[in-house]
Amino acid sequence: MTYHPKSEFMAVMMQRGFLADCTDYQGLDDALSKGVTPAYIGFDATAKSLHVGSLIQIMMLRWLQKTGHKPITLMGGGTTKVGDPSFRADERPLLTDNQINDNIAGIKRVFENYINYDDEPNGALMLNNSEWLDNLNYLEFLRDIGRHFSVNRMLSFESVKSRIDREQSLSFLEFNYMILQAYDFLELNRRYGCLFQMGGSDQWGNIVNGIDLTRRVLDHEIYGLTSQLLTTSDGKKMGKSLNGAIWLNADMLSPYEFWQFWRNTTDEDTGRFLKLYTELPIEDCDLLGALQGSDINSAKIILANEVTTLLHGAEAAKAAEATARAVFENGGVGDDLPTLNLSTQDVGDGISVVQLLIKSGLVNTGKEAKRLIAEDGAKLNDAPLNDAGLILQVSDFEKPIKLSKGKKKHTLVQVT
Repeated sequence: MTYHPKSEFMAVMMQRGFLADCTDYQGLDDALSKGVTPAYIGFDATAKSLHVGSLIQIMMLRWLQKTGHKPITLMGGGTTKVGDPSFRADERPLLTDNQINDNIAGIKRVFENYINYDDEPNGALMLNNSEWLDNLNYLEFLRDIGRHFSVNRMLSFESVKSRIDREQSLSFLEFNYMILQAYDFLELNRRYGCLFQMGGSDQWGNIVNGIDLTRRVLDHEIYGLTSQLLTTSDGKKMGKSLNGAIWLNADMLSPYEFWQFWRNTTDEDTGRFLKLYTELPIEDCDLLGALQGSDINSAKIILANEVTTLLHGAEAAKAAEATARAVFENGGVGDDLPTLNLSTQDVGDGISVVQLLIKSGLVNTGKEAKRLIAEDGAKLNDAPLNDAGLILQVSDFEKPIKLSKGKKKHTLVQVT
């Protein structure tokens, strides 16, 4: 639909390509135009870090605050105990309270790089839904909340329907998830005046449930807004790479590897990602994204620097770029490459180069390592590695050794 927003936040969402759908464009835009508006996104604590797939939601919260409104980051301390069934083929493993709390502590560190949790009128809130979910009385909850949900309607939601159509088990535990998420919206509205929920487009059904429940119980008008479910131009889900998830916490993925992920963006995605993941003016994003041939590499470096600066700081971005230049342009080693530290005991009487490739994470198996070497895809200190039977001694590690897979994946190996 064509809609011309009055509020700065809605304009940003539409112009920069965030917006997928909204339950009431006019109503939400009017509310945003009247003053500070609280909104939330929920994040379940299934790992110690979020990955790049969550970054679009984090940027939405950042823009919400930058345009004068109040972000609420809701940690799913309660809902993580249940597990979101949305578009999953199987049930999530159940985590203990200690595991969930450790994961929340790790995730919180990321948000503090993007959002201010201060005492200003639009200062963000960090909340945990275990605050109201942990002590629910089951019978009261069924009577007061459960009666507002139609099982027929719940079965029609795509996230549930797809599991049933594929004859994959959907436990009663998971089936409750959408009720609990709807209840989150109700409680956030009741306790904090939260006016709208944001999330990926796969959360549309859950968001609508929360709106309906809040209208029935409190008779309050609230809204939902969803972002695009982002895939890269080659159809891959954002946040994954050949080597696993692109984590946001530095202790799970180094700033250099994070920088390199963005530097490797395809030409077709560069302009779009500049709009979504940086704060550069839209005109600059369009100009950079329109560059052709080798010129677009400069746009990708700007993208990598801008995104890495937001998450890890300007110094980390500068160090990552310097390392990339040392490695790729000058054939050097660089100070910021991922490093594998071995002890003399690890090396023992000798360690094979195949083992080093596996331990460094450049390959997963010995078979893959041997194939890489046979296909001339591996290098040792920038020289072609042709001998899969090569054994290295402790004396070979007087200086760190640089192992390479292709042109873009490198690891230093040193004996300490």
